Amino acid sequence: MENGIAGVLAGRRVESVSGGGRLDLTLEGSLTVRVVHEFRLAAPSEVDHFYPTLTFRPTGPLLALVGRTVGGARVTPAGGLELTFEDGTALSVPPHALVAPWSVFTPEGAVCSGLAGGEVTWADGPAR
Repeated sequence: MENGIAGVLAGRRVESVSGGGRLDLTLEGSLTVRVVHEFRLAAPSEVDHFYPTLTFRPTGPLLALVGRTVGGARVTPAGGLELTFEDGTALSVPPHALVAPWSVFTPEGAVCSGLAGGEVTWADGPAR
């Protein structure tokens, strides 16, 4: 079940990207991927590190995700989240010992969340 996240996110187009104290990727179908701690965006020609807790505005590489489709998604064995896009760009959110670094939700609530310490919880089941 841990990598059932691919069934939730793969094939969905990014509709918007917003920043502030977090990164929100809004995907078609009213899904949002929220990242509240550091993450990495690896494009074919460069790698950028972001720290949303310091407040940031999405620029170049992040804004370029709008219109792209999530090609794959997985929860890592340690509890991180990795998204890949059809152009080879990858967004990686590592687990964190003290904070819940990422979540995927709809307007009705969380679908899946990475919890502090690398645990992962799903709306339809216990922590993994």
